[in-house]
Amino acid sequence: MRLHGRVALITGAAQGIGRSTAIRFAEEGARVAIVDVDAPKGEATAAEIRASGGEALFLHHDIGEDAACRAMVEEAVAAWGRLDVLFNNAYWSAAGTVVELAPADWDRSMQVMLRAIYLGCKYAIPPMIAGGGGSIIATSSVHGVLAAARSAVYEAAKAGVINLMREIAVDFGHQGIRANAICPGWIVTERGEEWARTRPDVVRQAEVMYPVGRPGRPRDIANAALYLASDESSFVTGHALVVDGGLTCQLQDSLVERMAAFARAAEGKEQ
Repeated sequence: MRLHGRVALITGAAQGIGRSTAIRFAEEGARVAIVDVDAPKGEATAAEIRASGGEALFLHHDIGEDAACRAMVEEAVAAWGRLDVLFNNAYWSAAGTVVELAPADWDRSMQVMLRAIYLGCKYAIPPMIAGGGGSIIATSSVHGVLAAARSAVYEAAKAGVINLMREIAVDFGHQGIRANAICPGWIVTERGEEWARTRPDVVRQAEVMYPVGRPGRPRDIANAALYLASDESSFVTGHALVVDGGLTCQLQDSLVERMAAFARAAEGKEQ
């Protein structure tokens, strides 16, 4: 088991990428602290892990509040005596251009997507060092390396996540801390599945856009996080691991050609 005996804390772990990663880590022997604002779903995820023979506890916190970022680390360490892996995965974001966004929405988005990661790392690194080192992982996005319309605060936060991980890698590498970001493409989570069923046209469009022929699934990211959490990635730090089915590796003219062919085919079906 790749994470046997290790303690992992995962934020935003009640559903989606976080939930899948919590289950995946537990499968590999980790004791998992699940942090989320959604108590029923968070408790259900922890119960599912325990029912499968793993160890998990649910910590009910809103990491949009500074005190929660310290409390979650302290509670995980109090429960198991150590902390080896921190996966910063929680998400909240408003949409809009810099002109459209209200300052309160900008601040709340930055609080959850960037400030909470800074605080989580601030409090997690000392017990990690005391335990001999650890792995810090943060969910960025392909939006952290490229831009999309009306996503100003999301793009800014996700780009910040990448460089924050690089900075931590530089500052604490000699003390046994590795830090990496994961940049997912479109991942169809539980909430996304229901929406996708009502929009098969969008799903088909993604199948054309992505060279692998499909959007991502939570377990795709969970497996990437497992790699970064394990000793298999012991020489990997300060890296932004793009897990996007090839979306961002293609030239724009190639993508435009495929989307134009998709549009022509769709028009032919409608006639």
